[in-house]
Order: sequence, then structure tokens, then C-alpha cells
Amino acid sequence: MNTFRFVPEGWNEEIEKLDIQKIQEYQQENKTVQGIVQSCDEKYDLHIQLGNDIEGIIPRCEVEDIKEGIPDERLCTGKVHKYVQFKIENIENDNRVLLSRKSVQQEALKYIKNNMQVGEHVTGIVKNIRPYGAFIEIGGGIVGLAHIEDLSVARIKTPYERLKIGQKVNVVVKSIDRYTGKVNLSYKETLGTWEENAKKFVSGMKVEGIIRETEKNKNGIFIELTPNLVGMAEYSEGYSYGQRVNVFIKRIDNEKKKVKLLIEK
Repeated sequence: MNTFRFVPEGWNEEIEKLDIQKIQEYQQENKTVQGIVQSCDEKYDLHIQLGNDIEGIIPRCEVEDIKEGIPDERLCTGKVHKYVQFKIENIENDNRVLLSRKSVQQEALKYIKNNMQVGEHVTGIVKNIRPYGAFIEIGGGIVGLAHIEDLSVARIKTPYERLKIGQKVNVVVKSIDRYTGKVNLSYKETLGTWEENAKKFVSGMKVEGIIRETEKNKNGIFIELTPNLVGMAEYSEGYSYGQRVNVFIKRIDNEKKKVKLLIEK
């Protein structure tokens, strides 16, 4: 029975307290369960309290698929006090249960290769941010990459202008490598279309915007009204990237998808 739910670790922070009967049931159902790692021992096994004085142990070999060049200490100790997902592998006695995180990863990877579709909406948690994009965990320990150009329509210099580590986000699957299981994601697709964002504004409105481009186009200054809506004001000296300015909306052209702005001095 496949009960796999494509939800990232820590998305639902409620932890269920289990008893032996429930553990046996979840083992039979092959259900994915979530818990918080309490400690990592000298063997790099992870220890999780399942509730009712029942200890769950994820052996090092079941923490995740072996990754070349990453030491056991970093893989295991880095998960202490964090959420992990696992499956019930074996009930040794009433107080000790063996778990597997690797099984969840393998199931998630199989889902990506065989079932996930481009355009599918998934939930995610930002795990790391690099200059070129954000790495977002989308389920079962599987991490996808959202390139910086896929974070917003308005041009930004760093992903930190849109996201922060640990942030929960909704993203869209942009592309899938069916052989490796690598996934590219888009965050801007969830921020609304041009038309949807333009409806929030009307001609004559005074709002605050963020300057995104000044030097590349001497014909105007591009100003972000929302991450997926950018307007243009006439070019003038003295403005810089990231500066917040008050603007007057002169005109919204729905046909050409353009917004004309006037910067208030």
C-alpha cells in the first residue's frame, strides 16, 4: 500500500505521539511519519522519541543515501533538533523501533521520476540560498533548485531579496530530469499573473515601490510594485537599485501590460 505524501520535512510541525499499536499499523501501511531528532550517537545513528517512552532509531545506513565527500558527522549531527521523515522498519521490542529515512527518499525519488508533472504545485521549505538561486526541499528530503530568474518577474540581485532560509513556500515544478530525479522549481509562478497583480492598482493611486533598474535603460527607471509587477518612470539622476520611492500611477495599459509611473520628489 502506497501512502506517500509529497510534503517537505517540517511543513506540518505537529508531531504525533505513537504507541506500539499505532506503530504496527503504520508499518503495515508503509506510512511516512515525521519526528524531531533528539540526538546523534557515536555511531552516527539518530535517536527520536516517538512518544510513550518509545525510542526510534535511524541507523547511519538508513539516514539517507550515501553522498560522496560528505562526512557522516555532518550528515547526522546536522539533523539534531530538526524534523525528519521516516518509515517504520522493525519493531525490536516495546521500547525500541528501527526507522528508515532513506526509504522515504527512495519513495520520493521514484515519485518524481514516474509521477510528478511539470506545472505541478508543491509545498517546500528553503534549505539553502546561493547567489544563483534557492534550494528548496519539496518532500522526502528531495531538494529542488529555483534559479534567481525564477523567483520574481522584477529583477533582483540576490535570492535573499525574495526568500530566507527556513521559509515555507509554494512553488511550481518547472522541469524534471526523469533519469536523475533533479527538479527545477519556479517561485514567481505562485505570485500571480500580471493581470492579477495589476488589479490591485488603479490609475491615480499613490504607492511605494522599489527601484530595480536605472543604469541599463536610460529611457526609464523600472520600479517594482509587487514581485510580479513592474512599472516604469521617466529616467532621472540620483536614484539607485533597491531604493524605496513613492510613486504616482499615471496609467495602467492592460493590453500592452505596461504601467506608467511618476516618482514623487
